[in-house]
Amino acid sequence: MIQNKALIDRFLRYTRIDTQSQEETEAQPSTAKQRDLAKLLYEELLALGAEAYYDEEHCYVYASLPGEEPALGFVSHMDTSPAASGKGVNPRIIDSYDGKDIRLNDDTVLSPSEFPELLSHTGEDLIVTDGTTLLGADDKAGVAEIMNLFAWYAAHPEEPHRKLCLAFTPDEEVGRGTANFDIERFGAKEAYTVDGGSLGEIEYECFNGASAKVEIAGKSVHPGSGKNTLVNACTLAMELNALLPPAEVPEHTEGYEGYYFLTAMEGDCEHACLKYIIRDHDRANFEARKDYLRRAVDYCAEKYGRNAFRLTLRDDYYNMADLMKDRMDLITRAKDVMTKMGIEPKVAPIRGGTDGAVLTYMGIPCPNLCTGGYNFHGRFEYASIQEMEKSAELLIRLARPLA
Repeated sequence: MIQNKALIDRFLRYTRIDTQSQEETEAQPSTAKQRDLAKLLYEELLALGAEAYYDEEHCYVYASLPGEEPALGFVSHMDTSPAASGKGVNPRIIDSYDGKDIRLNDDTVLSPSEFPELLSHTGEDLIVTDGTTLLGADDKAGVAEIMNLFAWYAAHPEEPHRKLCLAFTPDEEVGRGTANFDIERFGAKEAYTVDGGSLGEIEYECFNGASAKVEIAGKSVHPGSGKNTLVNACTLAMELNALLPPAEVPEHTEGYEGYYFLTAMEGDCEHACLKYIIRDHDRANFEARKDYLRRAVDYCAEKYGRNAFRLTLRDDYYNMADLMKDRMDLITRAKDVMTKMGIEPKVAPIRGGTDGAVLTYMGIPCPNLCTGGYNFHGRFEYASIQEMEKSAELLIRLARPLA
């Protein structure tokens, strides 16, 4: 049974707004449609009586509620992943999940045989997709929970709390969520991102992350007379990819293990392009992975000509664990509040990254908290209503004055 209808109504409303970000641009926001949600959130915050600001140029929303110092911030991102469509999201609620297959549409089934985690939600109410788009719980669940926090304290002015600051960011999914983040406007010197998954998650270790693009030039000649002259860029692309360690990919790694992930490929005889993300928790291993890719590209360039291969490599974020070791009070407080709520804290490394990793390096320690969402970035994404409600309550309790 839904206990916090306003929270779930917010979430469903936000998921129906297409905010998918795009990699192939340096503009921010990377897609104009992210502004649709930003404007809505800004207007809702003003209606709550919050002091709100909308950076229309770069698509950031900031807001605060007065309270006791020191201020505490919360951050979530508005965009959804380019990995699956965010257009025409059609969420529906499965009341009291029975542990069986959930048919999303005629051709798509969300099954515990493939996603065993589903069985832990038996008896809960789940929000699922129609099997044609992602849901957008990453990170509109976090957005809704932070909005619920502000709405709750706005409706209960008698309840003491710390000064609350929020920021909703664009383009986190394409590695640029903090590119134009205004630290002074944000107003808090410590914060949490609300961008995790299962209830109880607290994360302060993340990958070091980089993005790579390899462009490959071929030479098209009629195949009937192509001997010793035709150069097939697609074939060269496959040869390069085959040089990378086949077991060091997401589907064969877990925990602290890093990987190379070929995220996209396209091409023809004349031109091919490979896009990768590179991840590792250990900084030395991370640098070694980047160097390995460079050497693989250099090997192919030496073999086929220096003009045949062009590598562009960019660091996106770094593991915040080294900086968080001096601010473990944020982790301890989250664990204590969870324990008092009857939630088992689960401290684990993030097999990804968040805006919080970059913010930590910008001087705002910012570990990550749960939202109640699962299977992000795809058609099988879902969220537990009960876990979302608990995650929202967690934020309210964290916002209370320090003892």
